Amino acid sequence: MSWFAKLRQHYLSRPLMRFVEQRLPPISRTEQDALDSGNVWWDAELFSGNPDWCRLRDLSISQLSAEEQAFLDGPVEELCRNLDDWQITHELLDLPPDTWAFLKQQRFFGMIIPKQYGGLGFSALAHSQVVMKIASRSVTAAVTVMVPNSLGPGELLIKYGTQAQKEHYLPRLADGRDIPCFGLTGPEAGSDAGSIPDNGIVCRQDFNGQPAVLGIRLNWEKRYITLGPVATLLGLAFRLYDPEHLLGDKEDIGITLALIPTDHPGVEIGNRHFALDIPFQNGPNKGKDVFIPMDWLIGGQEQVGNGWRMLVEALGEGRGISLPALSTGAAKMVSRYVGAYARVRQQFGLPIGHFEGVEEPLAHILGNTYLMDAGRILTATAIDQGQRPAVITALLKYQLTEAMRKLVNDAMDIAGGAGICMGPSNYLARAYQSIPIGITVEGANILTRSLIVFGQGAIRNHPWLLQEIQATQSGDVAAFERAAAGHLGHIVRNLGRSVWYGLTNAIFTVSGTPMTRHYYRHLTRLSSQFALLSDFALLSLGGDLKRRERLSGRMADILANLYLCSAVLKHFEEQGQPETDLPLLEYACRLTIHRTQQAMLAAFHNLPLPWLAKLLRTLMFPYGKPFSPPDDALIHRVARLALEPSATRDRLTQGIYLTNDPNDRMGRIEDALHKALAATDVEKQFRKLLKDGKLAAYTTEAAFAEAKAKGLLDAFSVEKLLAARRATANAVRVDDFPAEYFRPHRQEEPPHHDQRERNTERTSA
Repeated sequence: MSWFAKLRQHYLSRPLMRFVEQRLPPISRTEQDALDSGNVWWDAELFSGNPDWCRLRDLSISQLSAEEQAFLDGPVEELCRNLDDWQITHELLDLPPDTWAFLKQQRFFGMIIPKQYGGLGFSALAHSQVVMKIASRSVTAAVTVMVPNSLGPGELLIKYGTQAQKEHYLPRLADGRDIPCFGLTGPEAGSDAGSIPDNGIVCRQDFNGQPAVLGIRLNWEKRYITLGPVATLLGLAFRLYDPEHLLGDKEDIGITLALIPTDHPGVEIGNRHFALDIPFQNGPNKGKDVFIPMDWLIGGQEQVGNGWRMLVEALGEGRGISLPALSTGAAKMVSRYVGAYARVRQQFGLPIGHFEGVEEPLAHILGNTYLMDAGRILTATAIDQGQRPAVITALLKYQLTEAMRKLVNDAMDIAGGAGICMGPSNYLARAYQSIPIGITVEGANILTRSLIVFGQGAIRNHPWLLQEIQATQSGDVAAFERAAAGHLGHIVRNLGRSVWYGLTNAIFTVSGTPMTRHYYRHLTRLSSQFALLSDFALLSLGGDLKRRERLSGRMADILANLYLCSAVLKHFEEQGQPETDLPLLEYACRLTIHRTQQAMLAAFHNLPLPWLAKLLRTLMFPYGKPFSPPDDALIHRVARLALEPSATRDRLTQGIYLTNDPNDRMGRIEDALHKALAATDVEKQFRKLLKDGKLAAYTTEAAFAEAKAKGLLDAFSVEKLLAARRATANAVRVDDFPAEYFRPHRQEEPPHHDQRERNTERTSA
């Protein structure tokens, strides 16, 4: 090392490294496990400030195999056709026994299990398509199917189980002989799952006739465990301690995972929670002084203490596949059937879908469905190609479940009384009731948005930040100098790009096709500005950024909307750029780009050093706010897509359960749409006859007969009118029940769990 380098390190680099070490956010062990799990993907391109669009555009989107398509067209179609959601949610409060048997027989619970163990071995896209289609029919059935195929014993065994565990359990999980659940959340550890109080103590105890078996004595209490009440195999997360040092020198070994048959002595399981009238099997479980041998740990003794890393990696399936698929299934169902309802339901002599007030929520439903589907497919493709994009799966889960919340609310506004009146004909209310379930599970959205997406994303995806943190922690001055120099160059390049793109609106960048190019330019500009803004936030706030959750949430919104807009452009091009789909593309792109801009401006207003933040904002947006949300003309064009059959409507709702059976709760609306449209011209003739005073009858059917008798309408036209009117009446009807139906029909309700305990205490006293 030269004398100049020694002086530089002594007087500049070391003091700077100490200063940076104080400013950079500290990384806990659980955070480090989260950072080590998964990998970065397109999110790193967006953080770079200079995304390589060729990488995205050249990506081959996953396709279903012939076997996967046959499963969707066969068993999934049959399942959906036979699902009676009113029976499930109101009468049985469970799936019917024959449905449970069908799910097991057709190996719905083994979609992710490799064929060598008796599973279906499906791709991530096929897994997503199955859950999406079922969700368009019954949320209860969709949740029942998706849980064994996401976070749970199956996935954990595939990735970490011993060979003996795989050979024993995976075939049983695949064919439904074992029903799995996984116990993570408890009364004292929800979002802060890394601090679970459930514990296991390494000890020796007689077991199954064997003396002094090395194992673990467990005590736990869990709740909100899906499939828990019917599970035969419990996956359990707990913190393992070794006070006698039977395994080694460490006493606090860390979070560990075990597999426990639910009939094992000491396991208390079977009670149910009642979750918003969506009666999927969910309930608590607990155990006191339950002894298990070491080979019941997932992965055996070698995996002790690795539970948190295992869980974080496994969460990607639920976040990136199951919940986005469920949300998109609900969105597609709403787009198709509420759109049809808005066409056949008339007020003031017009379909309600023609009113501007209804067009706005209708366009919001369709535009968001389009971007949800695009994000779902792109993320499933990444997983299929071996990526484990932890940040993207987290942001996709929170964005799509929130989008479902908003569009189902819009649908309820359009449907009005037909949405709120419960009964066998109602297809909206259960979707409405299920909204908080998807938002709460697999990491609550508040936590995901405020802490995870940008908090982890900035460290994972920044090209230099993690290297700086590692260099300061190890005291490697040379490595810190390299990272700091790279970081400085990164800031300077993004500053130059941000100013240039702000002045030119990135007009000189070339990506995409003539129909998509201007949106690629907008994303390129916003990506460079996001990268610069991220550095400003990190350098000005340092470790305090962890506590600035609202600011972190806004930065997460920027990243999420940049990703979703990227997915929309990819989706449009993959579908062959149909010109009739342009309104959906424009709506989704303008919506996400405007949201990105607004989140960026909100972040500027809440950063430290206001004078510098204002200067950067002026450099980035020299002409004010360049991006506007969808305008009224675009809203009108998008809303009209929902009101009649078309190739665009079919592409938008592709993959859900479709029917025009007039006896089906959803099919009756599709049936009415086709019959009403077929009678449109005759309907106009009939209204003109009424207006001109050529018909004297007081009732509609009498007027039809009079028009036919006078030769004003032929018999075929009258029949079309009658068919349309009857189908429309069937579509807009709501269920009603005799008064006796509402009388208490349960003579004695079972006491609440807490009440039973109080009754027991009084009896004992």
